[in-house]
Amino acid sequence: MRPLRGIGLKLASVLVFIVMAAMIKTTAAHVPAGQTVFFRSAFAIPVIVVWLAMRRELATGFKAKNPIGHVWRGLMGTLAMGLGFAGLGYLPLPEVTAIGYAAPLLVVVFAAMFLGEEVRLFRLASVALGLTGVLIVLSPRLTVLTGAAAGHREAFGAMLVLGGALFAALAQVFVRKLVNTENTSAIVFWFSLTATLLSLVTVPFGWVIPTAREAMILIGAGLLGGVGQILLTSSYREADASLVAPFDYASMLFALLIGYFVFAEVPTWTMLGGAALVIAAGILIIWRERRLGLERAKGRKAMTPQG
Repeated sequence: MRPLRGIGLKLASVLVFIVMAAMIKTTAAHVPAGQTVFFRSAFAIPVIVVWLAMRRELATGFKAKNPIGHVWRGLMGTLAMGLGFAGLGYLPLPEVTAIGYAAPLLVVVFAAMFLGEEVRLFRLASVALGLTGVLIVLSPRLTVLTGAAAGHREAFGAMLVLGGALFAALAQVFVRKLVNTENTSAIVFWFSLTATLLSLVTVPFGWVIPTAREAMILIGAGLLGGVGQILLTSSYREADASLVAPFDYASMLFALLIGYFVFAEVPTWTMLGGAALVIAAGILIIWRERRLGLERAKGRKAMTPQG
C-alpha cells in the first residue's frame, strides 16, 4: 500500500473528470446529451483497452460472468451520465458538482433498501444532513413563482442533475453487487461498451453534426474520461478506499476555479453553504465506515488463535 501515491492518483482523477465536465459544458448548447454520452464512452474504450493490455488484464477485462448485471449497471450509469451532461447546459459547473454529491448519500439509502445493508442512526443522521445541504443548493432554483423564463430553465436543469445523482447512486448499488463476481477491469470495460451502445438509442431524438471544434472537444472529453477512470481505479489499488474517498470533494475546489475563470460563474453563498453541509455529511459517513472497519479488523484479529 502506498497511501500518498493513492491520494495523488485520486486527486488527479478528480481534476481530470472536472476538466472533462467543463469541456462537455462548452458543447452543451448545441450537442444533445445522448450524443455527448456516445463520445464520452466510445473514445474512452481505446484508452481502457490499452491500459488493460499494459497490465495484461485483457482476458479478465473482456470476461463477464454476470452479463445481465453489467447491462443494468450500464443502463443506470448511462442515464446518470446523460442527465448530468444535460444539466451542464442549464447550471453553473460548481452547482452541478454540488448537487451531484447527493449520489453517495443516496447509495446509503439504496444499499439498505436493495442490498439489505444495515444502516444505523449515525449514518441516517449524516444522510439527512447531506440531503438538507442538497435542498439548500436547490432552493434558489425551485423558486420559479415569478414566472421568469430563466427561473424555469434553471429549475429544469436542477431536476436533471438531481435525477442524474439518483441514477448514479443506483448504478453504484449494481456495482456493489457486481464486485462479488466480476473483476474491476471487466466492470470498467463493459460499462464503457454498454454506455456507447445505449447512447445510440438517442439518435432518432436529434443528433447533430458537430463543428470541427466541438468534435475535437468531445473526443478529448472521451479520452480524458478513460484516463480519469484508470486514475480512479489505480488510486484504490494503492490505498484504502476509506483514505482516498474523501478527496472526491476536492472536485468542488476545482469546479469553483474552472467555473470562475473559464465560465465567469460566481458562486452564491447559498450554494457554498449547502455544498459545505453535503461535503461534511459525506466525510462523516466515510469516517464512520473507517472506524467500523478498524473495529471489525481488531475483532477478527482478537479471535485469531495465537501460535
